[in-house]
Amino acid sequence: MLLTADCHMHSSFSGDSDTPMEEMIRQGIALGLKTMCFTEHQDMDFPDSPEGPGSIFLLNTDSYLYDLARLKEKYAGQIRILFGVELGLQPEILRKNAVYANSYDFDFIIGSSHVCHGKDPYYPAFYEGRSEEEAYREYFTSILENIQKFSNFDVYGHLDYVVRYGPSKDREYTYEKYRDILDRILELLLEKEKGLELNTGGIISGLRDFHPCTGILRRYKELGGEIITVGSDSHDTGHLAAHFDRAAEVLKACGFRYFTVFEKRVPEFVKL
Repeated sequence: MLLTADCHMHSSFSGDSDTPMEEMIRQGIALGLKTMCFTEHQDMDFPDSPEGPGSIFLLNTDSYLYDLARLKEKYAGQIRILFGVELGLQPEILRKNAVYANSYDFDFIIGSSHVCHGKDPYYPAFYEGRSEEEAYREYFTSILENIQKFSNFDVYGHLDYVVRYGPSKDREYTYEKYRDILDRILELLLEKEKGLELNTGGIISGLRDFHPCTGILRRYKELGGEIITVGSDSHDTGHLAAHFDRAAEVLKACGFRYFTVFEKRVPEFVKL
């Protein structure tokens, strides 16, 4: 396995996982991973869902850090464990996110969009009454707004996450169809010296391609992008490092010679 670092995963400290952190670590060791970065969800002001109030993605960071530090020491001779967070970005909570990001010594911060203008693309209501393209474009526009207004993150995660839940998913979706808005996003990431995440969770969810799609990865490289992390977005032991062999081949085909791991917010480039 060329990709020996999984830099996006969730344990029971995230509201949508019930897998103990130590089980994830043991599985990572069994798979031959050299590095695991936990990136538990912190999505403040998450909108209420049909299931109830949206506080499910509020992270008890002190408890999370306590367990991570304990397990990092316990498994120090076998695997490197890193302290990350997946920070849900929204323009309305800039100050909350800024204060939070500066409150802990994270190794790695993924900026991501699970909420688009106060709505959750996970639910069908986000797509009702308009074309799929209109919904996707609103989502990409919200990402551009987030990057314009907030900079305390290292990579943008699952950039085209919205296609995971669209009516036709990614069957009619291509980079070229949304090139105008996607290029603006990529150019701004490069201007701010931010990276991109290759997230294999799209395949796990039944898509044809990764997040973001290969066309976006190729375009990011064409524009001069080099910072690329890889994560399974696993919420259980069964999906750790899933499809990493394919991910390595896609990265090489797009022209990448290295993947990236962040420690103490500093990128480390690892040869593919």
